[in-house]
Amino acid sequence: MMRLQKYLALCGVASRRRAEQMIQEGKVQVNGQTVREMGVQVDEEKDTVSVEGAVVRPEAEKHYLAYYKPIGEVTTVSDPEGRATVMDKFRDYPVRLFPVGRLDYDSEGLLLLTNDGDMMNRLLHPSREVRKSYLIKASNDVTDEEIRTLRRGVMIDGKMTSPAEVRLIRKEAFDTVLLVTIHEGRNRQVRKMVEAVGHQVVALRRVAFGPILLGDLPRGQWRHLTPQEISKLKE
Repeated sequence: MMRLQKYLALCGVASRRRAEQMIQEGKVQVNGQTVREMGVQVDEEKDTVSVEGAVVRPEAEKHYLAYYKPIGEVTTVSDPEGRATVMDKFRDYPVRLFPVGRLDYDSEGLLLLTNDGDMMNRLLHPSREVRKSYLIKASNDVTDEEIRTLRRGVMIDGKMTSPAEVRLIRKEAFDTVLLVTIHEGRNRQVRKMVEAVGHQVVALRRVAFGPILLGDLPRGQWRHLTPQEISKLKE
């Protein structure tokens, strides 16, 4: 026996948190009956679980991919505005995949995809403090004092950010290139941090998610994670 939201995660339907939302929205049925309350236990040998009428079962084989998301794709399964989504590239993939977290429409870089709902939940949970690194180009000359301010934390949306790692890469004629590493996942956080010290983000590319590096993966292409990378993620 296991909780319904864990069962849905094992089926690759969504993370546990999203599965809980789906239950509350009345999208999940157990033995033909819609379930809306939390804490329901299911027996994977005896019970039939459906999501919006489609029966779901745990997927024995888990898949873990790294994808270089280009600018101009939204990190959702579908988009009501009809924009391209990251999932368009994976329509014919043999199992249903889900993006781990989000990357803004106007940002690019490393995005992980998996059908392992349990791992997705662990990677996104704030208590895990998974580090994410971004190579950014900020407008104008970012001073040493402003870099120190970013490292200490700044106020965005009424709340201080946690200390960040900020390294100066180079200064260009009209921009400053920085490598910023954070472990929080607040909405458009890096952009808002840079704005808080008086600059704009001209370009942003995520180059690392935990132990996984973007490396030389071409824009718009994907690859399977290696067994070593998967082990590091599970640690």
